[in-house]
Formats: sequence, structure tokens, C-alpha cells
Amino acid sequence: DALNETGEKKVIKTWSRRSTIIPDMIGHTLAVHDGRKHVPVYVTEAMIGHKLGEFAPTRTFKFHAGQERGARR
Repeated sequence: DALNETGEKKVIKTWSRRSTIIPDMIGHTLAVHDGRKHVPVYVTEAMIGHKLGEFAPTRTFKFHAGQERGARR
């Protein structure tokens, strides 16, 4: 609420991935921790009711080792 009153738009770091996004957060950027770094998440109206962790994935899938393009058949 304090950031909304002053009109500040600074990035807020958080480790709480389970927090629910509320209407007061719209327009702010939250840096959500993904296990090794903070991922910036800009909150929009469509995100209300979701959890912060849904927008900062914890795993990055590369590809399975040995998988080649033409070897699928």
C-alpha cells in the first residue's frame, strides 16, 4: 500500500513463491526467487489470484542426452 500511495515502481525482492497475487500488486515488478536467482515478474490484472511461483519456473529443460533430429524414426 505504501508503494501505491507514493507512486514508486521499484523492484521488490521476495523468496515467498507461495504468496497470492492481490489487486494492490498490479503494475509493480516483483523479483521472485527461483532457487538460484531472482526472476523479475511484472504483475498484470490477469494474474490476480495466482501464486507468485507460477511465474518463476524453477527448472530449465534442455533436451535429453543423445537425442538427435533424424534419429526419431
